Amino acid sequence: MTIAQQRPARKKSAAQRLWFLHWLMALFYLLIFVSGRVMVSFSDSFTYRETFYDFHKVLGAAVMSLLLGRISVLLLALRHKYRRRQPERKGDWLQTVALHTALYFFMLIVPLSGYFFSNSAGYEVKIFQTGLVLPRLFPTNKPLYDLAQSFHFWISYTFLAFIILHSVDQRKYLRAQMRRFSKALVSSK
Repeated sequence: MTIAQQRPARKKSAAQRLWFLHWLMALFYLLIFVSGRVMVSFSDSFTYRETFYDFHKVLGAAVMSLLLGRISVLLLALRHKYRRRQPERKGDWLQTVALHTALYFFMLIVPLSGYFFSNSAGYEVKIFQTGLVLPRLFPTNKPLYDLAQSFHFWISYTFLAFIILHSVDQRKYLRAQMRRFSKALVSSK
């Protein structure tokens, strides 16, 4: 095939970019939840304890950055989708908007509460062993430490409950994806 015959590269649509960010952030949040659950069980003498905490914090900072990009892509997708007509504001649509608004709220609040928790204890958010430290957003405040810890814990598990609710709401789609994935596995053997 000559250069003249090659097809031009297709641009990714806003919906495809949004989908990619959705699953990337889902993977990151899974890693954050698992690492958070595991790291609190470590004793202070555990060799890699600080590394686990750094990993957890860096992922939290990364999802805040990804969230900014995701919101930008979402606004572009919505602008394109509703350019000619407004959505019908029925019960299902309102329920979906409410659930997704809550999920976006938690995607922002959970990492910020972790940042607050870490800063109020006097700890920094370091980018692994690079020496780079993210700026402090909150002052060290030992009296607020217990509140920050409790808030981060409860808001994280509330977010997890909303993720489960979202998964239940999308069960038909998830089942179809699992069937497609299993067929692809079977056909590749």
